[in-house]
Amino acid sequence: MGISRRVFAKGLLVAGGMVSFLGILPKSLMAAWNNDAFNASNLQDAMKSYYGSGTTEASDKIKITAPSIAENGAVVPISVSSSIEGAESITIFVEKNPQPLIASFVLHKANQNVSTRIKMAKTSNVYAVVLAKGKIYEAHQEVKVTIGGCGG
Repeated sequence: MGISRRVFAKGLLVAGGMVSFLGILPKSLMAAWNNDAFNASNLQDAMKSYYGSGTTEASDKIKITAPSIAENGAVVPISVSSSIEGAESITIFVEKNPQPLIASFVLHKANQNVSTRIKMAKTSNVYAVVLAKGKIYEAHQEVKVTIGGCGG
């Protein structure tokens, strides 16, 4: 008599729970959390904490797709695409949010597009920052918010 799918699934859940409880996973498999960048209260501090002292360069190879007017700042759809060769990550910042760093995505070679929904406190510039071959590129777009989505 073989093992049932239900027993097998329970076993996987228990094993996964034990691995995470005991902290057995190698650090390379766990995402790095940049506490200073996520808790920064202004755009410059968030970018400096996240990227260090590197300077950004404006790029027309980064395209932000966002509504020009968002009726509700609690749910603003944002898409970012990049045609910069060797792009490694895309990070989204909202300039006037209480915490400007919104999200960061690690890219695979074939896909340089990300989409998400973000919260915006008020009318602000949305920045898309791309890290490629050690250089930092940025583009921004203003989104007008009629009803704020996060406190501030």
